[in-house]
Amino acid sequence: MSDSYIPDSALAIFAHPDDIEFSCAGTTAKWVKAGSRVAYLIITDGDVGISDPAISKKEAAEIRRQEARDAAHAVGVEQVIFLGEPDGLLFPTLELRKKLVREIRRFKPEVVITGDPTVVLTHEDYINHPDHRAAATAALDAVFPAAGQPNLFEEIEKEEGIKAFKPRKVYVGVWSEPDTFVDISDTMNLKIKALLAHKSQMGSWDPSEMVREWAAETAKGQEMEFAEGYRVFNLVSDEDWKTCHGDPIKLFEANQRE
Repeated sequence: MSDSYIPDSALAIFAHPDDIEFSCAGTTAKWVKAGSRVAYLIITDGDVGISDPAISKKEAAEIRRQEARDAAHAVGVEQVIFLGEPDGLLFPTLELRKKLVREIRRFKPEVVITGDPTVVLTHEDYINHPDHRAAATAALDAVFPAAGQPNLFEEIEKEEGIKAFKPRKVYVGVWSEPDTFVDISDTMNLKIKALLAHKSQMGSWDPSEMVREWAAETAKGQEMEFAEGYRVFNLVSDEDWKTCHGDPIKLFEANQRE
């Protein structure tokens, strides 16, 4: 299904500073251009992703954070949230879930974008990074049901006044068999520009041709030149969203009146 839907707001949650650019930056660029409020939440600093012995992990974290900001700015995203969790050692703990719940409730995204936690074996020359899987698991567990449950992690509201919030949709970036295709033909160049901002990862390699090939393959049969593919989960119906706009108390009260 071709997707022309534009959310009012979206939060992309991924493990490393360049994960968003490889997976969904064409989509976020498209939504920002259409007026969406978009933020990135990057769980680790990617500080073990620079293998130069002359660069410390602290220095690597600073480099990769700045690259992430530059990449976000390339597509018009101004807010980048870093959690600073240990790179290469990520695990979907309850503590991490609570941190993600707090940020979801604070930002109040209509849509959360994340990866697919079920993908392990992809190609003969690549195994999906355990941090990718852990980040996606933690993100999905935070989105549903935790973020929208007022009596779960209720201390967040008591201590900070941040109330429960239930996102409307989740876009899970998948490696195969997507059910929703976002046309990124107009933002393909922005996606590549953002990806190239990760200079510490690209080195002398220009990924442009490969990324275009991936997006063209995803778009096959969809009457578009380039696409990013997702499985989309609708957590709140269109009618209920009009009523509650993510507020679980309003949703409960509306359902009680029916």
